[in-house]
Amino acid sequence: MGFGTGIFGVCAVIYLLSGGRWTVVIAAITISVLYNIEQRNTPKVAVQGELKEVKIAKKAKKKSSPIYAVDFTSTSYTPVSTSKIPRGSSPVLRSRAVRRSPKVFKASKPIQNVEEPSLTRSAVNLLDSQIYIFYTSLTGSSQRVASALQTKLEGLEGLKSKPKLMSLDDDVDDLEEFFMKTPDNGATKNIYVLVLPSYETDSPIDYFLEHLKDTYQDFRVDKYPMTALLGFAVLGLGDSESWSGEKFCYQAKLADRWMGKLGGRRLFPVGEVCMKYEGEPRTNEWIQNFASLLADDEPFYIDQDNDFEDSDKEDDSASDDQDTLVDVEDMGDVIRKSGTRGLNGSASNDMKEMVAKDSPTYKSLTKQGYTIVGSHSGVKICRWTKSALRGRGSCYKFAFYGIKSHLCMETTPSLACSNKCVFCWRHGTNPVAKSNWRWVLDPPEKVMEGALQGHYQKIKQMRGVPGIQMDRFQEAFQVRHCALSLVGEPIFYPHINEFVGMLHEKHISSFLVCNAQHPDNLAKLSKVTQLYVSIDAPTKKDLKKVDRPLNSDFWDRLMSCLDILRTVQSHQRTVFRLTLVKGFNMNDIESYADMVERAHPSQIEIKGATFCGSSTGNGNPLTMQNIPFYEECKDFVTSLCNELQSRGLNYDIAAEHAHSCCILMAHTKFKINGKWHTHIDYPKFFELLESGKDFIDLDYVKETPEWAVWGSDGAGFNPEDTKFDRKAEKLKNRLQREEQAKIALEQQAQ
Repeated sequence: MGFGTGIFGVCAVIYLLSGGRWTVVIAAITISVLYNIEQRNTPKVAVQGELKEVKIAKKAKKKSSPIYAVDFTSTSYTPVSTSKIPRGSSPVLRSRAVRRSPKVFKASKPIQNVEEPSLTRSAVNLLDSQIYIFYTSLTGSSQRVASALQTKLEGLEGLKSKPKLMSLDDDVDDLEEFFMKTPDNGATKNIYVLVLPSYETDSPIDYFLEHLKDTYQDFRVDKYPMTALLGFAVLGLGDSESWSGEKFCYQAKLADRWMGKLGGRRLFPVGEVCMKYEGEPRTNEWIQNFASLLADDEPFYIDQDNDFEDSDKEDDSASDDQDTLVDVEDMGDVIRKSGTRGLNGSASNDMKEMVAKDSPTYKSLTKQGYTIVGSHSGVKICRWTKSALRGRGSCYKFAFYGIKSHLCMETTPSLACSNKCVFCWRHGTNPVAKSNWRWVLDPPEKVMEGALQGHYQKIKQMRGVPGIQMDRFQEAFQVRHCALSLVGEPIFYPHINEFVGMLHEKHISSFLVCNAQHPDNLAKLSKVTQLYVSIDAPTKKDLKKVDRPLNSDFWDRLMSCLDILRTVQSHQRTVFRLTLVKGFNMNDIESYADMVERAHPSQIEIKGATFCGSSTGNGNPLTMQNIPFYEECKDFVTSLCNELQSRGLNYDIAAEHAHSCCILMAHTKFKINGKWHTHIDYPKFFELLESGKDFIDLDYVKETPEWAVWGSDGAGFNPEDTKFDRKAEKLKNRLQREEQAKIALEQQAQ
């Protein structure tokens, strides 16, 4: 019987018994409904013991079941007996029904070996570290900012070690000592701060960036050497107007990137300051913030799983292979569109100019009197050319080899050099290069035309100089000799053989000077009139101190060049060039003799260094105390000659030019019939060259004039010229001015 039928019957009975009163019926219905709802919401709880009485509405079955069904359709039926369930062995406690909360199941994450970025105070206090401030500067701005940073850090309370200020150009002789490994300061960790300018032209910082890149890509060394650092920071200086967008401070950003790739931890975001519009206030702000970081005790994040940036990691944004594969037929178009410069001199989109016209290097070199030819060559009129035009004497090359200075052009097809010699006249303002040509390449025709044009233009400017001899002035417009020794490394120019060939076609002699750091180029060099090799120190230690070479294997390169002189280039007229610097390379005569014995040069040219001004700001540490007197040079040459002769080597002192503080030693084969023949027969040289036959240094010699021979009264000064004593001339002019002033006062008194 359903619930609806039962309730209807009950209502009818109540209605009759109440005498037809509907209020009683409604009340009864309400009570019944509420009672039924309560029964439905009451949970059925099974307790191990006695069970509560429940109403059962189920037909009896043949076999009794231990589980009884409950009938909720009846409200009046009461079971005859109470249902019982067997008791368990454990004691049973009576308890009231308790509503249980739903059980929540939580899934556990897969176990991964990934450490979350941690907030750390660092195991080492930043103020306990040794701070190195590196900078490179062309105009001096970076040096001033680096000095200001050093001063600020020195004033920090609690800083244990004084920050070290180091120039990447001058103080760091070997980049590997700092950027392939780090200084060992015991338990003290190191922090590197780099203050770097950015120029859209070649600059010394390019070599530094190239070193960082080479270190990262060199599989032979530790890929992450900068992990030994406590951290690093980079401050970039630039010009947002001239080099906007990605070019603004791009070299500083590259340094920051490569330091990160090498394992360095970035302590502070890379700074980008426009020195033209923001200047000192902005740099001071960066310095102040960085100093606050060092002194701050607050913890900072270190991502343990991504301490450094590694380009070898997978890049999901990389393009598919179908975007990079090119058919063979299309490769010609791809190469042409890429803009890569070839031998024809076509431009490159990626290559920079070695010396761009808007660069500080260009301005510095032109201020020093250089004419920049193309993008990487230069020409300059020598002071001896000016002297010869005025009849005041030629340089030592006239005394030794017969070169008239007013007929000589001094030029170079490569302004970049792989050394930073302490005695260099350029004070490191020229570009630097290690071993690879990485710039736009000008064809030799352009270099030749530009060099001659620039030289003749400078000769024209001498027209109004007092004392110019007109016959020599007119002769000067027909260059007869070319000294490839101006600045940089001429042999580094990829087309050096073609350029020398063009000189010879014009019957211009070639005197090429190299620094013995490019053995491969030296071995491939074709015939030149005279080949110089600079030998600036007798030992590896001294050479590093004097030349400050960029290549770490500089000594091996030098030794290879010496072997090439003795073998592959033995047909050349070769000259050792020794520049003496007191306190640097004037000792160890025996080691110099070892090098002569190894290379067998035709001649040895010894010259005292020339002082080129105080240089505390440009990395050149020389003073007048380092410049040897002529007598000291003579003593050195005499000692070297005695050492060579004691070993059975046939060398002797041949000529001198006291005015240049220069002395020439030569192999005794040049002493023919008791007379020295160190001069060159230039017409004979070109005749032999054009004949196509093989010839050696003795085939085009000429007798040395008496006035140039060692020990002569003239000491190498041409008697046809007039000696000019600048000091005496100044004294004479001063006395004349004083005499004229005295006469003028006497006339006024009258």
